[in-house]
Amino acid sequence: MTPAVNILKKKKIAYTLHRYHHDQSAHSYGLEAAQKLDLPPERVFKTLVASLDTGELVVAIVPVTSMLNLKLLARACTSKKCAMAEKTLVEKTTGYVLGGISPLGQKKQLRTIIDSSAKLFKTMYISAGRRGLEIEMNPLDLVHLTRGSFAAIMEDSSS
Repeated sequence: MTPAVNILKKKKIAYTLHRYHHDQSAHSYGLEAAQKLDLPPERVFKTLVASLDTGELVVAIVPVTSMLNLKLLARACTSKKCAMAEKTLVEKTTGYVLGGISPLGQKKQLRTIIDSSAKLFKTMYISAGRRGLEIEMNPLDLVHLTRGSFAAIMEDSSS
């Protein structure tokens, strides 16, 4: 199993694992998961990695239907600016490949910011560390395991 699932087992955290057949031609891994598992897409979250102006890498978790607001993420990290991290650095640091990055079980535990919309749900869906594998879990358990925090970090859809 993946490092993400192993951590949940070790810590005895309640979760449900969901599998689906990943299509290599899918353009959005998160939306593909929502569609194939017949889930409300606002409950499926993607794991993104950004680089702060200090060079620190941070994990941002936002719904697959939204875009990460880099200014809001920088503010949540008390930083001036941030940008999306380079693919090779992300994969090397987390131990996961893009499209299968889980906020759990990374090679190096990064500071984690979860969009506050996750608190609206009893459970949310995140990558289990492999394309075609999703973890359903309580957002409060996720923030605890990652030693993360909640903040409004997604683009305002009304603008």
